[in-house]
Amino acid sequence: MEDATIIDLYVQRNQRAIEETAAKYGGYCSAVASNLLGCPEDTEEIVNDTWLAAWNDIPPSQPSCLRLYLGRLTRNLAVSRFRFARSKKRFAGMESLLSELEEVVPGGTSPEEALAGKELALCLQGWVDSLEREERQLFVRRYWHGVPVKQLAREAGISQNAMTLRLSRLRRSLRARLEQEGVEL
Repeated sequence: MEDATIIDLYVQRNQRAIEETAAKYGGYCSAVASNLLGCPEDTEEIVNDTWLAAWNDIPPSQPSCLRLYLGRLTRNLAVSRFRFARSKKRFAGMESLLSELEEVVPGGTSPEEALAGKELALCLQGWVDSLEREERQLFVRRYWHGVPVKQLAREAGISQNAMTLRLSRLRRSLRARLEQEGVEL
């Protein structure tokens, strides 16, 4: 079923919208949640929460790309779940992603740090946009979707060590760009 038709079902408040969404995007949303959380029970719950969030948000939202919209919902819910249960150290997937980027991307919670975070986001977007298509996809798949290094290496037809080196070069490039822009690390 086409995305526009599925969105129309949501607008009409037809419960078939959830069935069609699950049929078309269930695997994708499960992969996003699983990559970040690593726990099958939590993955299933996050995917179900994604369907509920979409149901509650459409309308008034009218996503232009349903796949990206659902992926964003799933990722945000998974990150919230991770933060909630972080002290339990159950989510090695997200912990690994955060540890890889923590040397490069600063974090904070004060108003000044929030403003700096917005500036950082603009700088990060500019850097991602400057990457070659393949590198951009690799960065987004690893650090947004949480795809394991082993899977990325297998798909690229290279060793896991070679993929780790490639990701390391990307992070170094990001760090250099942030330093160039005057972002405090």
